[in-house]
Amino acid sequence: MRVVVAGGHGKIARHLTRRLADRGDAVTGLIRNPEHADDLRADGAEPVVLDLESADADTLAGHLEGADAAVFAAGAGPGSGVARKETVDRGASALLARACEQAGVRRFVQVSAIGTANPNPPDVGEVFGAYLDAKRAAEQDLRERDLDWTILRPGILTDDQPTGQVLLTTELQRAEIPRSDVAAVLVALLDEPKSTGHALTLISGATPVAEAVREVVS
Repeated sequence: MRVVVAGGHGKIARHLTRRLADRGDAVTGLIRNPEHADDLRADGAEPVVLDLESADADTLAGHLEGADAAVFAAGAGPGSGVARKETVDRGASALLARACEQAGVRRFVQVSAIGTANPNPPDVGEVFGAYLDAKRAAEQDLRERDLDWTILRPGILTDDQPTGQVLLTTELQRAEIPRSDVAAVLVALLDEPKSTGHALTLISGATPVAEAVREVVS
């Protein structure tokens, strides 16, 4: 399988790349900073330097030719303001989805955020509220496209060691999840055709990853 990962130098994306590369899949990582290219090569990916805030769909579609799936794992990141939540967390996801349509890449897995299924709480800060709004809009954009999409909404992300055990559900439950376990679930979702059309919340739990995916889509 050839997978194109947007936000290829992000923490979840790098865990995902290593898992895919270790089992023999081909990974193309889209990055904005050329200084990150060597890190991606070390992870087993082919880096492509492309700024998703300024690229056009035609150019991006060219890098998607022949891919089996795309994963949107990009984000404006900590310290970014309201404007970049819109251009990255919403705009870049929509751009990747549009480019997938043009390139004929039907499988699309979007890393979203816990909390998008409900309205923002009244005490949410301006920037975090904009982040949730952008993720919510990106989900809606994806739902309206003719793609085989899956939306994954991880809980509070940590850099803890993976446990391999999760709670994957359609309900909102806010708790922590190691980034490496998120990556393991992304791999399992890519492998499971029945996961298309599902929006799922992910936190740490007591069920092995493969079993959790099978159960939630059955």
